[in-house]
Amino acid sequence: MKNDKPSSALGFLPVIAFLALWEVVTRLGIIPRQMLPPFTTVVGEAWVLISNGILIHNFSMSLIRVLIGFTTGSLAGLFLGLLTGWSDGVQKTFSPIVSFLYPIPALGWLPIFMIWFGINELLPIAIIFTCSFFPVLYNTASGVRNVDRNYVQVARTLGKSEGAILLTVLFPLALPSIFTGLRLEAGMAWRVIIAAEMVAIPTGIGALMMRAESLIRMDIIIVCLMVLSVMCFSFERFFYFLEKRITDRWQIG
Repeated sequence: MKNDKPSSALGFLPVIAFLALWEVVTRLGIIPRQMLPPFTTVVGEAWVLISNGILIHNFSMSLIRVLIGFTTGSLAGLFLGLLTGWSDGVQKTFSPIVSFLYPIPALGWLPIFMIWFGINELLPIAIIFTCSFFPVLYNTASGVRNVDRNYVQVARTLGKSEGAILLTVLFPLALPSIFTGLRLEAGMAWRVIIAAEMVAIPTGIGALMMRAESLIRMDIIIVCLMVLSVMCFSFERFFYFLEKRITDRWQIG
């Protein structure tokens, strides 16, 4: 454990060096401040945006949309993925549809959703739902189908019902694959919501970036990008941590 702390500290050195270089080249005028403001200026503007509530309001709007869309899309994908992986009939019914729709980027649905739902709060949530639904469905179904069927036979021999086998045998063994889908799409949800807000929504981090672009405020744009980076990283690490806590207990030795 003692060796982990120095290595963790060393991991921050490239970041510190990058920020220091950023500050120096902008202060010396090597890069014009209109194109890239100094890091300390960006930090100062972040504090101003937090103090006056602008950043908190727009961030909270984006966060609510991501949580609703990601949660509902993941739960729907998980439910249908379990059924698709377990039932041959469901797989034959839905697999062609999923194979046809899955390759379409989430933002590719934006023009259709704008016509269907209009420009309102349902639009970004629908985009996040779509972004989360298909990958979670695919990874869940794949995880269930890849479980060794000998475990299923043993459970049936012990008198387990089909529903109990699905929930207590297949679902736990498929969790690594399920978490892969959740972890990947947790960060992607933030990338998609920013793009959706930039195009059609008047509030949120993406909308704040577009207003800053119209005023040529690079400092505000960079603050928004930093928020996006932190949230993508945090969501992905949360599911990575959750996966390790749940699945490590099953590992032998």
